[in-house]
Amino acid sequence: MTIRTLILSIAFAGIFSCSSNKKEGSVEDTSQMSAEPSVKIEQFITGYEVIWGMDFLPNGDLLFTEKKGKLHRKSGDKITEITGLPTINTSGQGGLLDVRVSPQFNSNGWVFISYAGNYPGGGGSFNLMRFKLVNDQITEPKILLTSNSANTMTGHYGSRIDFDEAGNLFVSIGEGGATSYGGANSPNKNAQDVNSTWGKVHRITQDGGIPAGNPILPGNTAPTTVYSYGHRNPQGLVYNPFTKDFWEAEHGPKGGDEVNIIKAGNNYGWPLVSYGVNYDDKPVSASPTMAGVTDPVYKWVPSIGACGMAFITDKKFKSWTGNLLVGGLAFQYLARLEIKDNKVVKEHKLLDKVGRIRHVRQAPDGSIYVSIEGPGRIVRLVAQ
Repeated sequence: MTIRTLILSIAFAGIFSCSSNKKEGSVEDTSQMSAEPSVKIEQFITGYEVIWGMDFLPNGDLLFTEKKGKLHRKSGDKITEITGLPTINTSGQGGLLDVRVSPQFNSNGWVFISYAGNYPGGGGSFNLMRFKLVNDQITEPKILLTSNSANTMTGHYGSRIDFDEAGNLFVSIGEGGATSYGGANSPNKNAQDVNSTWGKVHRITQDGGIPAGNPILPGNTAPTTVYSYGHRNPQGLVYNPFTKDFWEAEHGPKGGDEVNIIKAGNNYGWPLVSYGVNYDDKPVSASPTMAGVTDPVYKWVPSIGACGMAFITDKKFKSWTGNLLVGGLAFQYLARLEIKDNKVVKEHKLLDKVGRIRHVRQAPDGSIYVSIEGPGRIVRLVAQ
């Protein structure tokens, strides 16, 4: 495919703009940034539906997933479908989700995917699988994590995968609730059940073991794979290389999308509290805060449909370096969040109204890849 290139100034309001609509509990952006980068936007991949996940092999090839159950490899101008995938359950919000390449790929050859499968007896399952690629075929597959109950509502699988500095995997999983409502009487209590796989951020080794430092959760006597709990539908998860923390983004119900800093053993509140309301407009809780629950560092009311996250580390992006990018499915823009002392101080809109933004990743060469739906494609942002 021939790459079509467009050089744009950051001030071009139709694509890059400052956020002018103040969101409840957020910071209004009223000033222009200094030392803004000049950015080249390239159409990188077109002609697909829902591109959920993407990551890079050490040689620069791009792996990307389609929700409908396909994994592809882009090498130069050639795109090849990877064979040998497990059975994928694509009902509802299920499908083939994230893909990540091991930081030690050159020595171990491992690739990881998260996906919805079929739970024994009915319903969907969440699965994290490791494998190797040989001639664009999956070999040596191994399930590292699977849900311990069925997802009967076909929704809220999450999920994202990232690695800490030791190479351990952090994996976000939704509570499997879809249309379930929040509150003390919520029928879906998976997120607060510390022994349920659902509604959690898990931390495991690349062999599927429990790393040292995983917390002992309330009522348990030993650590499990669960690192944090009380999550609704976390479709963003990323390691912050500047602070050595993990940051997570999850969908609220009707309003109340959150950005959280993940800490071992912390409870993030769902379905007990939320800054959003239920779909019948009734409040989730009398107060959006509760003792023992970690408050988000940022929130959107109404919801933007937060999905996919990346920290900008390349200094060619000038004033953007250190900013957090978060995709927006519902409001169809890429949020650029300025952060100071682990607090969001400003939000800017990028790629406004280009389509549903599913994911964002920074490549090893510093360029930023953005997966967009309607139609499905990947664009690349390159600092000049």
